[in-house]
Amino acid sequence: MSEEKIKDCSDKMEKRMERLDGDFAKLRSGRASSSIFDDVKVDYYGNPTPLNQIATLATPDARTITIAPFEKTLLPEIERTIQKAGLGLQPMNDGNILRVPIPALNEERRKDLVKLVKKMGEDAKVSIRQVRKGANDSIKKDKEYTEDESKKLQGSIQKITDDFIKKVDMKIGLKEKEILTI
Repeated sequence: MSEEKIKDCSDKMEKRMERLDGDFAKLRSGRASSSIFDDVKVDYYGNPTPLNQIATLATPDARTITIAPFEKTLLPEIERTIQKAGLGLQPMNDGNILRVPIPALNEERRKDLVKLVKKMGEDAKVSIRQVRKGANDSIKKDKEYTEDESKKLQGSIQKITDDFIKKVDMKIGLKEKEILTI
């Protein structure tokens, strides 16, 4: 039973880490990454469809993303959708594919992104600590454990929490470095 609680707690914390990775991937760091289009949905015959399901996204170089739709008739609609998505990007239509240049970030924008990264990291830490609190509360309420077993189990959960907090700090540091690299 105690192994099950620890595994459950660890799995929940891992999901928080995956969410943080997803949030970091959507941040524009001046480097081309097709993940910035993950939330973009294009009107495809009346249905909002994710861009990556109706086109091939590629990054031929560090400052450009190319979008090749499976149907050429979708080019104008994809172009319009990207312009309206609020990403601050201007696609260029050459008749076959869209080229989306990723503008370089200025120093002020980089500093703002670093603040945002730190906030996202702090939110992830809070979320991980909430998982710990929920697990500890569950252990305290469960009369199956003796006081010593309860303390030992809470200690194990604290150790897992500390490991995940260190991982978050490491990811924050790496993302900061990526953003501040010109």
